[in-house]
Amino acid sequence: MSGARSKTLVLWTVVAANLILLAAPTLIILGASVTAGNIIAFPPDGFSLKWYGKVFGSAVLRDAFVRSLWVSLVCTVIAVPAGTLAALALARFRIRFAKLLQLYLLLPFTVPLIGAGMGMLMLFGELGILGELWPVGFACCVINLPFMIWAVLASANALDTDLENAAANCGAAPLHAFCTVTLPAVAPGIITGALLMFVLAFNEFLVSLLLTDANTVTLPVSIYNSIRNVITPDLAAVSVVYILVATAAIVLLDRWVGLEIFLKSK
Repeated sequence: MSGARSKTLVLWTVVAANLILLAAPTLIILGASVTAGNIIAFPPDGFSLKWYGKVFGSAVLRDAFVRSLWVSLVCTVIAVPAGTLAALALARFRIRFAKLLQLYLLLPFTVPLIGAGMGMLMLFGELGILGELWPVGFACCVINLPFMIWAVLASANALDTDLENAAANCGAAPLHAFCTVTLPAVAPGIITGALLMFVLAFNEFLVSLLLTDANTVTLPVSIYNSIRNVITPDLAAVSVVYILVATAAIVLLDRWVGLEIFLKSK
């Protein structure tokens, strides 16, 4: 076997192994969610959609799902303007201590989530807002905001300044030029960041565990509370809901921005 064929064989073997390893957990969860038995099993013990019926008929899980959507919405609404303006400021203006500011924006990644969660727990407790949902969305925004900034920053760095100058030379006011030139140019980054923030907030567990109570549990916390007792196939069905949400986000990203642009921004 020639050297070129050997390299091709090794390459495709590695690719196939990675694809199998990445797809296996999803396939196992999908199979376990349609089992006809009463325990999680793969291959499934028969075929039944009764666990999906149990999930959609459960008021507890349904309410937790709605709360997670609300938390994700709050997180995204805060992150879009904050992250967009921060990214544009870093890309377009000379800012003193810009490098120090960029390092500061990395703090959510360097501080352990348990530390950040405990800090926000004490802060929100002092403010008297524990037990409400919007602080959970705000906390999710704080810990994930760098994703939003980086997504917009990638688009902002590719923005041609001559376009903004041309708009100004044509008599456009700064706000008008910002709305008609700058924002459309960085829209792919904004959409990418917004979808990332929504999905990350929807999946956030540790911070949500610390900041919610029995009346405001989100879906990840509700799943955790359930598996502490027994793991049943309805939890696999809930996991499929997560997969569907992530898939919907990818489809929207491809339709609105294009996956090739998203991959370039990373």
